[in-house]
Amino acid sequence: MKSLKLCLSMSIVAVLTTSCSEFALLAAGGSAAVSHNAYVKAYNGVDILTIMHTEKDIKKHIYEQLRSKTKAIKGLQ
Repeated sequence: MKSLKLCLSMSIVAVLTTSCSEFALLAAGGSAAVSHNAYVKAYNGVDILTIMHTEKDIKKHIYEQLRSKTKAIKGLQ
């Protein structure tokens, strides 16, 4: 419990001293959603790598793909 409080307080200090929104998302997601499911851990790991590489998370990529395909379909009608 003490290490969780320390981790949370360090995350809050890091968020307040930096203006990096990706770090804030990583800190919030990492401390709030702790799971023992291997699939969740794998998804979160891939999501973190995606954010580091493209500055967008997986959900944002999916949203943009669906949005562009929807616009293309509407353009055909």
